[in-house]
Amino acid sequence: MPGRKLSPRQNVEFPTLDGLKIRGWLFPAQSYGPAVIITPGFNCVKEMFVSEVAESFQQSDVTALVYDPRTLGESDGLPRNNIDPLAQVADYSDALTFLKTQSIVDPTNISFWEMPFSALVALNAAALDKRARCCIAVCPLTSMQPEPDMLPKVLARCMQDRESQVVGNPPVTISVLTEQGRNPAGMGIGADKMEYDYMVNAKFRGAPNYENRTTLQSYYKMMAWQPFEIMKYLSKTRVLMIIPEKDTISHANKQQALFDGFPEPKTAHVVKGKGHLDVLSGADYEVLADMQANFIKGLQCK
Repeated sequence: MPGRKLSPRQNVEFPTLDGLKIRGWLFPAQSYGPAVIITPGFNCVKEMFVSEVAESFQQSDVTALVYDPRTLGESDGLPRNNIDPLAQVADYSDALTFLKTQSIVDPTNISFWEMPFSALVALNAAALDKRARCCIAVCPLTSMQPEPDMLPKVLARCMQDRESQVVGNPPVTISVLTEQGRNPAGMGIGADKMEYDYMVNAKFRGAPNYENRTTLQSYYKMMAWQPFEIMKYLSKTRVLMIIPEKDTISHANKQQALFDGFPEPKTAHVVKGKGHLDVLSGADYEVLADMQANFIKGLQCK
């Protein structure tokens, strides 16, 4: 509903089961009803991409919670920029517990919304936490395996780093992207020229807490993670997958194959003419945003 007067976003924090404080923004709807939990992509902070998504849900009278994942941005966690996908999966459940306490939120209609790497995290969270009403996954990654020739080298470096940390040295960190737009650990997290420019300059373009680096141990944790196995438990949890037709990072045909393996109930929506980074931009995004909000609101009747 364009022109709707929105309530100001609120700074919020909530505890995790292991004692951290996760910090973010709450975008309250105008009336009691459904809510959605949103986190940014791999190593990203809440100022990147997702606050606009939260506002679009709020505009449609869906409360939205956006937060910095643990070790990133304003949230607790050490070492900084240490990406632990299984811990992030668990944090979704703590975020849902927090949202249930909000008087504006229907505790029976809380959904997850994520894109690329975080879409896999959210799908896992929805598979394990049946309190989630649905999961909206936007252009999810379809592989978490490193390039085969790099795997032994990355694991060897991880073990060297573990030995070094045990005797008191700081953790090794590496950049998320090289100048060629590739992930230096060989993971399937690449970028074209436009995406690379956005990521490396995000710190100076509205996301001051962003750092273009992660711990080396992040890749050990990701290689030990089996997200596609966990997705088998999605039974009875609704999934809406948004597939950009021209995605060159997570190819559309592979996203479709991932979707085809999900149990019912599920819905796929192909966004014509859009790629991995611009699927949430442009004049036609309002139509896509309305479709997602209506999908969540429609669950109240099911």
